[in-house]
Amino acid sequence: RTLDSYLSSSNLLVPFPVQLVTLTMKVVGSLLFSLSCVNAFSFVPHGTRSFLPSRTQLEANRQPIMAGNWKLNPATEEDALGLAAGLTKLLGEETCAMDEDNEFCTEVVLFPPFPFISKVRDVVEEIGITVGAQSVFFEDKGAFTGSVSVSMVASVGCEYVLCGHSERRTVFADDDASINRKVLKVLDSGLKPILCIGETKSEYDLNIKEEICAMQLSKDLIGVTKEQMENVVIAYEPVWAIGTGLVCGSKEANEVHAFLRTVLASLYDEEVAQATRIQYGGSVTPESVDELMTQPDIDGCLVGGASLVAEKFGRIINFQTPK
Repeated sequence: RTLDSYLSSSNLLVPFPVQLVTLTMKVVGSLLFSLSCVNAFSFVPHGTRSFLPSRTQLEANRQPIMAGNWKLNPATEEDALGLAAGLTKLLGEETCAMDEDNEFCTEVVLFPPFPFISKVRDVVEEIGITVGAQSVFFEDKGAFTGSVSVSMVASVGCEYVLCGHSERRTVFADDDASINRKVLKVLDSGLKPILCIGETKSEYDLNIKEEICAMQLSKDLIGVTKEQMENVVIAYEPVWAIGTGLVCGSKEANEVHAFLRTVLASLYDEEVAQATRIQYGGSVTPESVDELMTQPDIDGCLVGGASLVAEKFGRIINFQTPK
């Protein structure tokens, strides 16, 4: 039925403005869903657009990776060095940097604020913890006040860079085009991006989390080759479960991770899908980490608030799963 015929119907039992607003909300909701579905499958950079589960699953052993994102914390260099030093005393024997001799121990990465990176690295590098930058700009140099280049963070010892974190997307308006440029710049410079994706509360309520994640993953990986994917880590962040008191269960999180592997298989192939490490990042705590790490498609955690307490992050790093 057309809008005019609907509004002229004798069945209208509420005033015109109310009925129009209600109809408009329904139409907008439907359009959002349709556009999200279209976009999710319209920006695939490689090959087929089908995200159906593959028929064969490779046996993949992926090294766990735990990352602590300190965000705009702590307040002083002294506090930062104290936190780093406290953490070094809490690591178990299963913790190490990625190396050929001990491939499947737990890799640990810290993301301090820019002023603290170099000295925090000095504290933690001897025990195998690496450091990364919370963000970068995609230009090498120039009149970009307040920005930091990849070469700058590399020169102070960073090995990883967060790209597309939910706070950069929402607070600083990073869009997928700029995130893609950052990912490419990080890879071209020899560093490793942790690409963060995830749906907001409104997108979750619309039941379009898979469409949103597929769209972000597809857009943000444009131009990234199969070979470069060896150095890419994905972090799934359900934005609605970060600092809200709402919980994304471990099984629900694992289902999203498994779906992301079907997207990667479509963008690249099954080998990439099974080899890529995918972290979970949604208010991870010492109480939730063990169950999360029992899930077959969860390869680690991107930790926010809990990484600011050495004892809590130490427990998360030293997660326990059934033998």
